[in-house]
Amino acid sequence: MSDRKCALIVTIVNRGHSESAMEAARASGATGGTVLNGRGTGLKEVAKFFGITITPEKEVILILTDEEQKKPIMQAIAKKTGLKTRGSGISFALPVDYVVGAPYFEAMFEDA
Repeated sequence: MSDRKCALIVTIVNRGHSESAMEAARASGATGGTVLNGRGTGLKEVAKFFGITITPEKEVILILTDEEQKKPIMQAIAKKTGLKTRGSGISFALPVDYVVGAPYFEAMFEDA
């Protein structure tokens, strides 16, 4: 097995910001990603408008990458999408110890 490691970057942004996040990620070395729709459920995120509860729509971006690309990609996403501004989102990474179905990443785990 190769000594190279993978990471899954998970970024959650307000609806409409996933495209700019992916542009930043690609510019920093990401080869692609998957965008899922979601909605926030935190107490601070729920607002009432004319007696109707409104929950903000979110987009969840999943990016599989080499471990060494993780930090530059996450920093680029944070800079481009303003993750450090109030309520704009969060980004975190998880270690990946096996991949099937993505030839580039699968090759890292051939002997596993």
